[in-house]
Amino acid sequence: MKLFITGVGSGLGKALALEALGRGYEVFALSRHLPESLRGKIRFVRCDLRELEVIPRALMRLLGDVKELDLVILNAGVLGSFGDMREIPLHKFHEVMDINLWSNKVIIDTLVDMEIKISQIVGISSGAAVNCNRGWNAYALSKAALNCLLKLYARELEETHITALAPGLVLTPMLEEVMHQDVERFPSVKRILEAPKRTPEEAAKLILDLVPELKKYESGSFLDVRKILGGVK
Repeated sequence: MKLFITGVGSGLGKALALEALGRGYEVFALSRHLPESLRGKIRFVRCDLRELEVIPRALMRLLGDVKELDLVILNAGVLGSFGDMREIPLHKFHEVMDINLWSNKVIIDTLVDMEIKISQIVGISSGAAVNCNRGWNAYALSKAALNCLLKLYARELEETHITALAPGLVLTPMLEEVMHQDVERFPSVKRILEAPKRTPEEAAKLILDLVPELKKYESGSFLDVRKILGGVK
């Protein structure tokens, strides 16, 4: 089995790559950083997804001899600046959208152009895509747009099952940054502090356990693991 994944430098992406290796996947990754724990175990090309124009060349280096992928996980993402909409300059929104949204368009388009057969694509989304809580601005917009992007591709790539998946609250560096925000100004932060959370390793195991189940849902769906499981456990 072959897995292509983005953003394995830390957090959920790193945990997903390690969990996939343990399940027998051959792992291919684009990321800015390669953790020591993955060195020599995966096929890796360093790539900063903010530089959209270099992504096709990086994919050709990484996957030039690959004809089929069982699973693609579009994991890479950034939080961006936390604050009120009017406080964040437009160029900060552009930076978040390039990584969280447009890099994924470039990746999918390039994989199609390379004529790689893909069985399943899972884009890591967020409850922020629908909650639109105060402070989440660019991140929420980017994940809502990602959901739409993947649904649009699902209409075109009929041989590939595509899902946008919210993994729930995972103790990544991104969530740690959120939990340090002003709880009085941003009420969602208080709810996050009080809510159950998973480690990246727990979340990675759960996501890969659910991958076969996702195909039971219509391609292009946005799903939240908490709703699939009937609530956080």
